[in-house]
Amino acid sequence: MVIRINGADADIKPETEKTVGEILSGLESWLTGSGHRMSGLVIDDIPVDSNSMDECFNKEIDTIKVLDIKTSSVSQLLAECLVSLLQDTNTWENTSFSEKVYFMSNWQKSPEACMLSEQVPVLYDLAVKTFSGEGAGSQVLRQLTEEHLRELQDPVGETGKSETAVTEICTRLEELPLDMQTGKDSRAVETIKTFSGILEKIFRIIGILKMEGFPVAKININNTPVAAYIAEFNTALRELLCAYEQYDTVLVGDLAEYEMAPRLRDLYAAVWDTIRGDINEQHTH
Repeated sequence: MVIRINGADADIKPETEKTVGEILSGLESWLTGSGHRMSGLVIDDIPVDSNSMDECFNKEIDTIKVLDIKTSSVSQLLAECLVSLLQDTNTWENTSFSEKVYFMSNWQKSPEACMLSEQVPVLYDLAVKTFSGEGAGSQVLRQLTEEHLRELQDPVGETGKSETAVTEICTRLEELPLDMQTGKDSRAVETIKTFSGILEKIFRIIGILKMEGFPVAKININNTPVAAYIAEFNTALRELLCAYEQYDTVLVGDLAEYEMAPRLRDLYAAVWDTIRGDINEQHTH
């Protein structure tokens, strides 16, 4: 049996494997480590679909001449899931009330829902709430999905566009103590919510860059590797949210002004400078 991956002969020789399922199980860890997933399967020029998958997995390899395996990057597959989610959102909006229950049940069984639950659980949970008739509505789901899609399609561009938002929210964080002391509670809530959203966006972009092979390890913030810096940031963020829930205005003010604002500025600057430096280096070569 000849095994091909994305059209090229693969140097894979079955040893103890007897079935297609056993071959694919052996490839799973390698694909995961390479940032790819299996996205298609063809046996002797016959494509395998969801209906024939179980039969295919049990098929003995001695009966097969050519096994063609198609793979795609996780980011590519995730982008396709987001496009499908936008289409599903439109379909849900035009589905009658009586049929929405069945829509929700069927959607949760779909491959895109499974991948979203694994890769973007926050977006998956929002979709479940929306399709269940709960939450803030389909428009919020659509906006967040479109934002995630832009990040996947152009992480560098999305990073650059975030500069103004980062600058503005850092200023708002420095003003947070005064807002809380003067009773501007709605503005304080909005500041915390906006800050959390922007921070999550920067974290997502870093993850996307890593999936795409960008040397994320090169990012260094004040002599701290980016992974360690993010861990410290998350710890400080939890402390801020806890203090905010307890309405400890003094601690919230100190953390927002002296921890959150400078940390976010430094993180964003380090990510953006590293990206631009890498781009300039590629152009030079």
